[in-house]
Amino acid sequence: MKQLKSTDHIPSHIAIIMDGNRRWARKRGLPDIKGHEEGAETLEKIVEAAAKMGVKTVTVYALSTENLKERAKRELAGLFGLMRSSYNTKIKKMMGNGVKVSILGQLEGLPQAIKNMVGELKKTYIENESIKLNIALNYGGKKELLDAVKNIIKKGVDVNKINETTIDEHLYTKGDTNPELVIRTGGRIRLSNFLLWQTAYSELYFSKKLWPDFTPEDLKKAIIWYQTQQRNFGK
Repeated sequence: MKQLKSTDHIPSHIAIIMDGNRRWARKRGLPDIKGHEEGAETLEKIVEAAAKMGVKTVTVYALSTENLKERAKRELAGLFGLMRSSYNTKIKKMMGNGVKVSILGQLEGLPQAIKNMVGELKKTYIENESIKLNIALNYGGKKELLDAVKNIIKKGVDVNKINETTIDEHLYTKGDTNPELVIRTGGRIRLSNFLLWQTAYSELYFSKKLWPDFTPEDLKKAIIWYQTQQRNFGK
């Protein structure tokens, strides 16, 4: 396996669209939830690997606003159950290892148990933080921008003083740098309403691997690809 070209030229923030859990399960004749369970295992491994490589923030797309509206109630119930059980096992373990976990998105429409989990995460102090994990849950990029605009208007900000920084400060990702690299698994080539403002100049990397099959070596491959890109931001 190729080595990283430089330990200095590592993306500080990587965003990941974790696509392919259901297809992974169906290829094996398994219930959809088994794919999501494998996907949770993969996430834990990828976050650990990212931290070791020097990545400071990972933002993953776990559940979109469209998913919440369109997915079957049974599947959603299984997903929320998995999230809660993962919180008590994988997430608490990661936090114990220095991973700060935040939830991005709308709490409205989510089960009370998930809202309670979000509240617990907000109150948790992480000692010796090694990496931040943002989980986009009931998230939509267009909704995020609409909320930002509405909040700016509510505050009565002078229209002549509104700039890109103003928008940044009203996004769910306030305080985070924009992702330099976006990885999407599953073979589809689109952003699917994910971090639309923040990814304006991100490098986009698409893998045909389904998310449960994505490994730390695949992450390294994506970062090596990123290191070959000339980023000139329109210059």
